[in-house]
Amino acid sequence: MKQLLFLASLLLLFTSCKKEEDYAANDKKAIEKYIADHGLTAQSTASGLYYVIETPGSSNHPTISSSVAVRYTGYLTNGTQFDSSNGKTVSFALREVILGWQEGIPLFGKGGKGKLLIPSDLGYGADAVGSIPAHSVLIFDIELVGFTL
Repeated sequence: MKQLLFLASLLLLFTSCKKEEDYAANDKKAIEKYIADHGLTAQSTASGLYYVIETPGSSNHPTISSSVAVRYTGYLTNGTQFDSSNGKTVSFALREVILGWQEGIPLFGKGGKGKLLIPSDLGYGADAVGSIPAHSVLIFDIELVGFTL
């Protein structure tokens, strides 16, 4: 009986891991398709975040402990906009936002502009949030207006 329970637990563990790997692979394909369809030249990080630096900004960059001021628009890969600062500058502590922003915004210097292409595990993952479906790749146009360390 213990062996059967152990095998069932092991099977569940491997099945769960496979599903997460599938989401990561699907996200990567969706991001790479978006990049190709829109003629972008993007770089990627080890975590799977893709980014496009249109204007690098200053040589000073925020850190995870910075408060940042940004203008942004967020949308899904199908072009559906889900959020925007509507051209206004909004400020927040970088620690308080999704992992994709925590990693991506420090790639820009003050005055920098670009695009973050965020896989779902660096966004909202398995959670649906507002009009954002679960396991969604998120695209953000970002302008880093300023920051304080």
